[in-house]
Amino acid sequence: MVLLLASGASLSVASLYYSQPMLGVLATDIGVSDLDIGFVPTLTQLGYALGILLLAPLGDKHDRRNIILVKAGLLVVSLIAAAFAQSLSVLLIASLAIGLTATMAQDIVPAAATLAHESRRGKVVGTVMTGLLMGILLSRVISGFVAEHFGWRTMFVLAAAGVSLIGVAIWRGLPHFAPTTTLSYRALLGSLLDLLRRHGMLRRASLAQGLLAMGFGAFWSTLAVMLHAEPFHLGSAVAGAFGLAGAVGALAAPVAGHLADKHGPGLVTKLGAGLTAVSFAAMNFSPFLSPTAQLWLLGIGTVGFDLGVQATLIAHQTIVYSIDPGARSRLNAVLFVGMFIGMASGATLGSALLAQWGWTGVTGLATATALAALAVRFWKVPAGKA
Repeated sequence: MVLLLASGASLSVASLYYSQPMLGVLATDIGVSDLDIGFVPTLTQLGYALGILLLAPLGDKHDRRNIILVKAGLLVVSLIAAAFAQSLSVLLIASLAIGLTATMAQDIVPAAATLAHESRRGKVVGTVMTGLLMGILLSRVISGFVAEHFGWRTMFVLAAAGVSLIGVAIWRGLPHFAPTTTLSYRALLGSLLDLLRRHGMLRRASLAQGLLAMGFGAFWSTLAVMLHAEPFHLGSAVAGAFGLAGAVGALAAPVAGHLADKHGPGLVTKLGAGLTAVSFAAMNFSPFLSPTAQLWLLGIGTVGFDLGVQATLIAHQTIVYSIDPGARSRLNAVLFVGMFIGMASGATLGSALLAQWGWTGVTGLATATALAALAVRFWKVPAGKA
């Protein structure tokens, strides 16, 4: 069951990131500018943020198994629509729909927490979250390879097939869930705003993680386009391979959790944001290096900032979950909405900066947002706040 849920979280959230290493190929094939193609990851991330905000609370009101299955079916349709898109407008609509329906991952994590015995809940949720993080990072490796050798449309078809298979497995293996609240839909959404208003720890965590996500989104949404141009002229497979470096961050998630338990999550957020800022700052020296040295710097920097971003996320989840155990799904929704709004904003700004100022514009933005997140974590607050 844990493997099933981890696989479901991985395949669903991976759908958000398949397009990123393929953007250079997509722009050429559809015949649009690098700036216009940047709206594909923007709308995907924005759709995910809207889905978490508008759809995730339904898991408390309805059978979560049925919600997961409906979203899986709609995600398959959205991926097929992207595969056969002949124009940018159709691809953008499909991208928004992929983001909305890929939020089945945010229904799977609470399902795992509900099914797990209290003595094993942390381990089970951690395993499912590792699957989710690996789906984010390894999706770029897979899509880059597939697009390079079989075409970008094939990648979306394979993604649809994968979600179909996991949907059938969930239909056969996942039990039903009893609703936990009779609140109206409006009341559920209203409770999100109430939680954000009442808890300074939640506001601070959402802001800091959103700032880190902005640089994260700017980097990954423009990397393929940058590598496709001079002086590299590299294909989508190389851009996707950088996901292997980023996978180190997902593997480090349990370490970040251990450090948060032992030394406090506040310290881990500072260390993570600081590492992210240093990693992005180092990339600003790329114009002074040879192409080969630039690629090495990109690889090392990718390991560094992914470690920093993922460690900070785990620590922020630890902080947020401690606020109100009875509202963890909604608290998690608020945190992830902030994070994916940051990613969507970063994708848009990153594409614009790449077109106007080149790669240094992107790395400059990422450095600034990481430093801003670090400042948020160092900002003095009253005792008892995080």
